[in-house]
Amino acid sequence: MNIVWFTWKDLDNPLAGGAEVVNEQLAKRLADDGHSVTFIVSGFKEGNRETTRSGFHIIRVGSRFTAYVAAWRFYRRHKVELAADLVIDECNTMPFFSGWYTGAPTFLFIHMLCRQIWFYEFPFPLGIIGWLSEPVYLRLLKRSPVITVSKSSRRDLIRTGFGSKTIHIISEGIECEPVSDLTALEKYSSPTILSFGSIRAMKRTLDQLKAFELAKTRLKDLKLIVAGDASGKYGRKVLEAIAASPYAKDIDCRGHVTEEEKKQLMQKSHLLLATSVKEGWCLVVTEAASQGTPAVVYDADGLRDSVQDRETGMVTTSNTPEVLAATIERLLVNPTLYDELRSDGWRRSKLVNFRNSYQEFKQVLGI
Repeated sequence: MNIVWFTWKDLDNPLAGGAEVVNEQLAKRLADDGHSVTFIVSGFKEGNRETTRSGFHIIRVGSRFTAYVAAWRFYRRHKVELAADLVIDECNTMPFFSGWYTGAPTFLFIHMLCRQIWFYEFPFPLGIIGWLSEPVYLRLLKRSPVITVSKSSRRDLIRTGFGSKTIHIISEGIECEPVSDLTALEKYSSPTILSFGSIRAMKRTLDQLKAFELAKTRLKDLKLIVAGDASGKYGRKVLEAIAASPYAKDIDCRGHVTEEEKKQLMQKSHLLLATSVKEGWCLVVTEAASQGTPAVVYDADGLRDSVQDRETGMVTTSNTPEVLAATIERLLVNPTLYDELRSDGWRRSKLVNFRNSYQEFKQVLGI
């Protein structure tokens, strides 16, 4: 089967994140099963126009903001060569509306809706325009079958006008293998909380910093590690706040880290923090659980799906640095509760794998 997959980014894109990991793991398995898979994605500086990876083909067109129109033009010119039997239209902020011009059966793939994120990631008035327009353009596609990754995203889609019977949830997957033995792990000598991932406004990293400072007043040996790309405007703001913190000497800024360094950080840290405005699932939470580290998260879409409150981690009762700090303290001073959450999270992380995700994905696609 010839499958054409429209999506905003591929894994080589500097802006790539968890969604791109999922896409390419699924595409690799489709290719392994003998399907022809072509990604049509946005171009980026220094990115080759075409490349092949793991058995599937990637074609880059346009740029971050012009990819949607460029993809339509490209497909119109190469429709015969592409000969799509099935199309996947991934909506990462915006859909490609590919079902309108490909003529092939089309599935929407939506990890999450972005409504609140517009206010955090785009300046005025673009934030207002995005917030107002998202439910409008999604309603134009409400008859399409949809694949998503969490109950929170499913509820969002239903509120936007999609029928419940057209929405299919598949499980997420993680690339790192869960550690084989929790008891063999060595944590840092001082209680250490980890902030991991791209430092963007919608991640609310400043809330994590404030929570650390509040918790530090009572947990004197507490330390914080911040790992992730801080090259943007918000990232620079976070770095400035860290430099000005009265506890700067106890904050370790790692910047971008390798996969092996990520595993080490997750294994040795005591807690992971996640405070995003919204997520589809939040893979980093499950990755940390697989490496023996539970998470404390805000009560937000995706985060409340990847963390089962008081079972695999803690979900805050309100989304403020003060409550986040209190929750951190509660967990770190209660070793019995900590060990219970840590063990349960590790066990459940074993079920979040791409073997299961791919089987569910294939079943939805009917191939």
